[in-house]
Amino acid sequence: MLNYIWGGMIVVSFICALITGRMEELSQAAINGADKAVSLIISMAGVMCLWTGIMKIADKGGLTAIIAKILSPVLSRLMPDYKKDSAAMRAVSANITANILGLGNAATPFGLIAMKEMQKENRLKTKPNNSMVMFVVMNTASIQLIPTTIAALRQAAGSKQPYDILPYIWIVSFLSLAVGIILAKVFSRKT
Repeated sequence: MLNYIWGGMIVVSFICALITGRMEELSQAAINGADKAVSLIISMAGVMCLWTGIMKIADKGGLTAIIAKILSPVLSRLMPDYKKDSAAMRAVSANITANILGLGNAATPFGLIAMKEMQKENRLKTKPNNSMVMFVVMNTASIQLIPTTIAALRQAAGSKQPYDILPYIWIVSFLSLAVGIILAKVFSRKT
C-alpha cells in the first residue's frame, strides 16, 4: 500500500512540476533530499549502533533478565493466556525491555518471535487471542525511557540538547500505554 502512496506522490509532483514549468526545481529538490537522507541515515546509524551495543551489554550483564523478572507479574496479568516461564513470555519480556530502552530496531525481532510463540499456543489459529492483541497494543504504545531514534533525529536536525524532551516522552508514552491497555481490556472479546 505504501508503495502506491509514494508512487502516487512522485507522479503528482512530476505532473505539477511539468504543468507549472518547475522541472528544474523538482530535480534540485530530489537531489537535495537524497543528499539529506543519506546524511540523516549515517548520523542515525551511529546512535543506533551505540544503543544496540549497550543493549547487548545489558543483556549479557543480566539487566534484561532483571527487567523481565520485574515485568513478569504485570505481564502475566495482562496476558493470562501464557505461562510466566513460556517461550512466548520470554520473547514478550525481551521486546518490552528493548522498547523501554528505546531500541525499536532491536525490539522488532523479539516482537516477531513473541508473536510466533504466542500463535503456537493460540487455540484459534485464524484469530488472535486477547493476549496477542494486548501485546500488539503494548508494543505499539510502549514506554520509552531513552528514545534513541527521536534523539538521533533531533541531533541530526541540529538540536544542541536532543534529550531535553525526555520528560514529555515519558508522560506521553505512559499515557498512551495506559489508554491502550484500558481500551484493549474494555474491548477484549470473551473466548
